[in-house]
Amino acid sequence: MSRRFGWSIIIAGIIGACLLFLPYIRVLEISDFKTRQKLMLACMQSGEEFTISFIHSVNRRPVYDTLRVEGDHLVIVRSRYDSFGAGMPESSTGEGTLSIAKDGWLVWTVNRSVPEVTVRVGWTAEHMLHIRDRKIRLAELAEPGSALTMRVQKISMIDYLMDS
Repeated sequence: MSRRFGWSIIIAGIIGACLLFLPYIRVLEISDFKTRQKLMLACMQSGEEFTISFIHSVNRRPVYDTLRVEGDHLVIVRSRYDSFGAGMPESSTGEGTLSIAKDGWLVWTVNRSVPEVTVRVGWTAEHMLHIRDRKIRLAELAEPGSALTMRVQKISMIDYLMDS
């Protein structure tokens, strides 16, 4: 075996190890709030948005909260709803801007950076996570009444393969 071939094997091994073990895959991690057990990973690009939808507890109307992955954190982008209810913004404030979309829905624009978001899975709220063309019922990830934490993580290929 030539020296050049030996070095090629060593370099290929180092590159392979880096691809397997260095954290370079950006994911949206959903974990149990109490135990931190990972329940779901979804590969995400910086700038990519996803939505959490639910039925409002008082007015029983749908709400769509949009979040964006930005680097190592999340940005709460906006909420869309078609009627006012308890806790729903009714006017623009220093925290956000309320507008009416062309389709008549109300849009509360925030653009607030946060390290993570915690959602308590509702009994009747029908919480749904929308990522690209996928729809995931949060009640399939955790029992209603429990809390889920969503955060952006960078993980290695080996961790992704083991946790997916």
